[in-house]
Amino acid sequence: MSLFGFALVLAAAFCHATWNLLVKKLNGGPELIWLFSLVSALLYLPLLLTVLAVERPAIGLQEALVIVASALLHLGYFLLLQRGYRKGDLSLVYPTARATGPLLSVGFAVLVLGESLSPQAMAGALAVIVGVLGLTGGPKPRARRAWSSFAFGLAVGCFIAGYTVVDAFAVASLLVPPLVIDYATAISRVVLLAPLALKRRDEVARCWRHHRPAVIAIAVFSPLAYILVLYALTFTPVVYVAPTRELSVLLTVLAGSLLLGEGQLRRRLSWAVVILFGVASLASA
Repeated sequence: MSLFGFALVLAAAFCHATWNLLVKKLNGGPELIWLFSLVSALLYLPLLLTVLAVERPAIGLQEALVIVASALLHLGYFLLLQRGYRKGDLSLVYPTARATGPLLSVGFAVLVLGESLSPQAMAGALAVIVGVLGLTGGPKPRARRAWSSFAFGLAVGCFIAGYTVVDAFAVASLLVPPLVIDYATAISRVVLLAPLALKRRDEVARCWRHHRPAVIAIAVFSPLAYILVLYALTFTPVVYVAPTRELSVLLTVLAGSLLLGEGQLRRRLSWAVVILFGVASLASA
């Protein structure tokens, strides 16, 4: 993995951990997703127009179908992630999702995209699995909440794997600009969630009135985190990019335990380090 590719993914990890922390703190529902998606669409519109004017991408039927598939997978990801954060702990849901996602992504990349996986990468994947299982704590006190968090994290990870492989195919094989892919997903969320946002317009207005800086920050960092990853995918295989993104796991575990008072910092951080070891093995394979 090149140094530039690693730098892009590292920056994306910081952006990703930041917006997930903000989403958890706001504890909103689909109306929050609609609101920050709308703000994102407005903020990134000038950049989108610039990319379209400069790159002039060819968007045919195949590209359009892939973009629609990506948009639906991203919508499912956001809706399930929001519910998971309301029902579970950030420092459990997030690491489980972020570990499951790359493992499935790597598997799909090998089977579907024909990418190769070395013995070192396989060992790294195993370390990630062990770290996630340890992080959830197993059937102990608060086991119901722990396993609920694990279940939501696993489901979110499936969506992560799906959109990662679809988007990698779009940007690397079909040459769709990363910003176009991400912007399309934002617009789809705005359109599909508009009826619900209209029904809950009082909640939308209240969220904007009381949490405007946080909403704007999410609107900036959420697309930016993924756009950086998509640009890395244009010249770096999925089997390296997907696991390396999980550097954000350490940041989120720290934020959940220290800033949100979820506790168990020492134990959760220890298992997060195991996940990080697995990620490092995958990234350097």
